[in-house]
Amino acid sequence: MGKEPKSQVKKAQKNVKTCTFSTVEGMADILPKDQDWWKLVWQLGYATSELHDFNFIETPLIEEAGMFEETAGVAKEFVEKHLFLLKTGEKEKIALSFCPKISVLRSYLEHRLAYFASPLKVFYILPVLKKIRMKEGNLRESHEWGFQIIGEGDPIYDGEIILAVSDFLKGLKLKQPMLKINSGGCRVCRPAFRQKIKTYYRNERERLCKTCERNLETNVFALLHCEETKCKELMAEAPIILDYLCQNCNNHFKSVLELVEDNDIAYEPDSHLLPVNDYGMRTTFECYVPELPFPIASGCRFDYLAEAFGARVTPSVNGTLNIERVIEAMKLQGLAPHPKMKPKVFFVVLGDQAKKGALRLMNKLRSSGVAVVEVVGKKTLKAQLKSAERMNISLALLLGQKEVFEGTVIVRDMTSGAQETILAEKIVEEVKKRMNK
Repeated sequence: MGKEPKSQVKKAQKNVKTCTFSTVEGMADILPKDQDWWKLVWQLGYATSELHDFNFIETPLIEEAGMFEETAGVAKEFVEKHLFLLKTGEKEKIALSFCPKISVLRSYLEHRLAYFASPLKVFYILPVLKKIRMKEGNLRESHEWGFQIIGEGDPIYDGEIILAVSDFLKGLKLKQPMLKINSGGCRVCRPAFRQKIKTYYRNERERLCKTCERNLETNVFALLHCEETKCKELMAEAPIILDYLCQNCNNHFKSVLELVEDNDIAYEPDSHLLPVNDYGMRTTFECYVPELPFPIASGCRFDYLAEAFGARVTPSVNGTLNIERVIEAMKLQGLAPHPKMKPKVFFVVLGDQAKKGALRLMNKLRSSGVAVVEVVGKKTLKAQLKSAERMNISLALLLGQKEVFEGTVIVRDMTSGAQETILAEKIVEEVKKRMNK
């Protein structure tokens, strides 16, 4: 057949429909070109979790909306504003996953996991979905790798969570990670501090942004997280909770810092780092790298959270890594994943009659642990071999109608171009022998 006229080709191209949809703002596809980054994080995450004796847990992406609303406490307005609610046509009120650590605690209480292990040490990999105002460093959907310990209040478990996060970042070879840490106090010492800081901000009300002015009476600790320039200036002069800690909280914080120092983790105290909710208490931390203005990891203790489920106070501590931010930090620091690739063979198939036999032989190789690549859609020998060259694959197997009839396969060395015909029944043995040379 001859070539189609250019006018017909252009007409055909005009008739091809393009996709009119794109990802929602704040959402992102994880593309094949980024798979090595994600694979590295997953592999290292599983290795770190196993070393620290954390067990895998996964909770649903959909939960009762009331669970997030009721646990929010003073931050209820913030949570309700940022919660993705779903309409089902039923009376139930459900929402997309907003805070995985809450879901994990719900699972712990619902399934009585204290009988499985005490303390319970779990890790999870879950998406977090929030309706948020788009700004640098924020996504509507992000992914968390979380470590959680439930059932023990000893500061050694706060230290273990921080160590797990630190080992994870160290394994990724991130340069100059810095731990910022503080104590959020408890129900004994926090009320006096809350009143003190509220008085401070009331005296500066005219300098507050509108959001902080609204939060002043309902959730004053949220003012310490405001990014507005004038509010950050006020925060620098605000009272600090360390001056108001009770003896128990003071001893707890001192023990955690000693554990951090004993394990040579670079840190700096941040006296204004506080949880914005009612259940956060004592140890609160964030991890930064110099290239990013926002944290790549964070964590806190939240012993009071179980009360929102009708349970008694249950010691709990959590640490999470924001996977998107971690990968961004690696890219900014020039840290390539360099995955260890298993050797592959390229299977060239020529003719329709060879396809059936090729699939059987490819499956035989894969079942024996040999990775096989093919591009059967490209029909010519030249096109398929070009693909093998682009993929930098050194060994190719050729199967055509003649080989199917004879029960053979051609083995081609892509470097030298040398070819040899072998029996198809010995394909696994021969391929493994050549790959191990």
